[in-house]
Amino acid sequence: MPDYRRAAVPGGTYFFTLVTERRQPILTRPDIRQALRESIETVRLTQPFAIDAWVLLPDHLHAIWRLPPGDADFSNRWRLIKRHVTHACRDYNRIDLMSERRQAKGHGTLWQQRFWEHLIRDEQDYARHFDYLHGNPLKHGLVSRVQDWPWSSFHRWVRQGVYPNDWGGDTSVNGLGGGE
Repeated sequence: MPDYRRAAVPGGTYFFTLVTERRQPILTRPDIRQALRESIETVRLTQPFAIDAWVLLPDHLHAIWRLPPGDADFSNRWRLIKRHVTHACRDYNRIDLMSERRQAKGHGTLWQQRFWEHLIRDEQDYARHFDYLHGNPLKHGLVSRVQDWPWSSFHRWVRQGVYPNDWGGDTSVNGLGGGE
């Protein structure tokens, strides 16, 4: 396996992508969402971080985090969050998600082993990732309007005046469809 070095800038802002094991479309299930919410709250008690943006899709999520000054350990935070969610949903793991090989070894997870991170370099990079994250449900054809996707920080940013409610347009008007 090649050496992989993650960008580690104390107090940095990062864009993340995490994917479910075998791209199972489970993240929008109420029990998984609740376990994820509780896991984040638990981890933030001992290892704080700010979530600037978030979108939860059926088989992956994107997030933008800001770490506290002097702290660059996002990997451990994600490891703990993923472990808490996997543990909270262990019965589901055993039945639906585990590969036979992992099951034979007594391992189970809801998540792909790795995740992708990108260190945000400047305001333009931040804006590009912020918009990409919020437009992702539309990009994947899950909705015809960004405002219709319930599991996104988009709604918070509309309330704060950062986005207009109709940001991203309406693909059904253009005849592009967009599944709901």
